[in-house]
Amino acid sequence: MIKILIDSASDIDLKEAEEKGIYLLPIEVSFGEETYLDGVNLNHNEFFEKLIESDELPKTSQINPYRFEEEFEKLTEDGSSVICITLSSKLSNTYNNAVTASKKFKDKVFVVDSLNACIGERILCDLAIRLVEDGKLTIKEIVEELNKKKEKIELLALVGTLKYLKKGGRISSVVAFTGEILSIKPVISVINGQVKMVGKARGSKKGNNLLVEKIEACGGIDFTLPYATAYSGFSDEILKKYLSDSSHLWEGHAEDIPTYQIGSTIGTHIGPGGIGVAFFSNRGE
Repeated sequence: MIKILIDSASDIDLKEAEEKGIYLLPIEVSFGEETYLDGVNLNHNEFFEKLIESDELPKTSQINPYRFEEEFEKLTEDGSSVICITLSSKLSNTYNNAVTASKKFKDKVFVVDSLNACIGERILCDLAIRLVEDGKLTIKEIVEELNKKKEKIELLALVGTLKYLKKGGRISSVVAFTGEILSIKPVISVINGQVKMVGKARGSKKGNNLLVEKIEACGGIDFTLPYATAYSGFSDEILKKYLSDSSHLWEGHAEDIPTYQIGSTIGTHIGPGGIGVAFFSNRGE
């Protein structure tokens, strides 16, 4: 039997993991002296409530080798093999810790660096689930396919406010102030495992248009593979508007577009009011 283990940087919570038949290892999120397990005793709404109320940004902790080893022990004790998918090794040491822990479980545990996070990591997990359920490939072949396909994952997001990028030190106070005055909406992406700004527009409408342009520049969406959209904060109204404005991308391909709420890993930096889309591109085909 092949089991799939994913960390909560994917924004998959415990309930959804159980529904999908996979296993979740939560990242710890700390607000001051209070520490929570992401997606277990801190849901996404509760996270944003605390984020908005807090003067300081929360801190997320990498999953240490001991926690991975403990989980691998439990999952393999019945003879099963494990595919462990982690957030990008460029964003956290979690991947390296998982690799360290896996060495004790030779040929039983395989660790995949998603080179992504949030819904980018989620769709790689969804592909893993699909391949395991299909039953045609060995675990090594599945891992090889995941490592090949992850190179085509595109994660693009439109940031609703610059406040949290400023709080996290990713942009200066002057840039944030000027950006808010001019209603600048940055578009960010995960490139080679790192979060990069790939464009900016004045106002939400131009921001939406820029998001569409970036998707088209990637070669479009491969609808034969998993894809997802997401929103940060409490309301999906901005995302609904974007999907309506970009309907030509989806019409004839997707009737029900998967929509999820962004959690702590990316939510800490973009705050509420953001939207995102993740997909496997048609690039190079």
